[in-house]
Amino acid sequence: MPAADVTRLQAALGALTTTATGRMEQSLPWYAAMPPSERSWVGLVVQAGIAALVDWVRDPAAPRAVSADVFGTAPRELARAVSLQQTVELVRLTIAVVEEAIPDLAAPGEESLLREAVLRYSREVAFAAAQVYAQAAERRGSWDMRLEALVVDALFRGEVDEGTRSRAAALGWALDTPCVAVVGAAPTVEGDAAVEGAARLARTAGCEALAAVQGDRLVVLLAVPAGTDGLAQARALLAAYGPGPVVVGPLAGDLVSAARSARAAASGVRAAAAWPAAPRPVTSADLLPERALLGEEEARAALVTAVCAPLAAAGSGLLETLEAYLEQAGSLEGAARMLFVHTNTVRYRLRRVTDLTGYAPADPRDAFTLRLALVLGRLQG
Repeated sequence: MPAADVTRLQAALGALTTTATGRMEQSLPWYAAMPPSERSWVGLVVQAGIAALVDWVRDPAAPRAVSADVFGTAPRELARAVSLQQTVELVRLTIAVVEEAIPDLAAPGEESLLREAVLRYSREVAFAAAQVYAQAAERRGSWDMRLEALVVDALFRGEVDEGTRSRAAALGWALDTPCVAVVGAAPTVEGDAAVEGAARLARTAGCEALAAVQGDRLVVLLAVPAGTDGLAQARALLAAYGPGPVVVGPLAGDLVSAARSARAAASGVRAAAAWPAAPRPVTSADLLPERALLGEEEARAALVTAVCAPLAAAGSGLLETLEAYLEQAGSLEGAARMLFVHTNTVRYRLRRVTDLTGYAPADPRDAFTLRLALVLGRLQG
């Protein structure tokens, strides 16, 4: 490029910067809405970009980092205030201003050379902008993963304090979001890759999620619609887990109560080995018998509350009928003989047992749960 053109371009640096910033105020609403401090930083970026263009035109073959020349003047916080799409608009507008001035900047007959140099430079700036935002996204992603791990760890320790709430809020998690904890074996990949895989599947299913790898298990805190048990949403995450059971904790109304969901899901994973035929995923409530056999007091209390308490309160011999039916290996006639009642009476009372507890005595799995609940109820008096 002739030295005269470079000199004219350098002399027009201030005028081009002023024209570009004025054009931005007119045509970019997001720039006009920015506070003065951020607008000044954007103006410095524009000025640095045009100044770097002068160096580029002077010697296009010279090795230099365009990202450092153009974006190095701006603070890191500007990448959060200005999106990548807005940066593209900014670069496009600035290049358009320079292109419009080419007839006045280039010597007669050399306009095409300057225009070609500007186009090549704009390509390099576009690549540099993409690199800057990609690096910022990587840093932000790593930081977010650390925050997620801290939130999940606090849930398992039952220490959801103000620090945990602020970390969750920084991740964009609304504190009153209904959610469930989903726990299973971690896949055989790096921890970051496992977390990213779970987050990607959750986004595909239209759910918000916080995830972390704890030792050999992958824990996901999954936002679910209120009133659901989270099973449908958890099924969408199965590919993120390794082999073995995947347990969904009870629905939590907010982040604080999610600690109980996390503990129940983790307990369910330990207990699931006792039920090889358990579905995948399975709720922690379905694993109450196995969790009770492991010695979990919360599970034992839940079984007694769900079975013994309502049957004892209902009266009408429901507890006695259930005990007789189970003692007679599921025989209606045998239970009727033990109780000196008609078979239809036994059948009616067993339907009442199902209505009150949600467990059907005729179902083998439910019968096991009911029998264990009765034993625990007797032990607790």
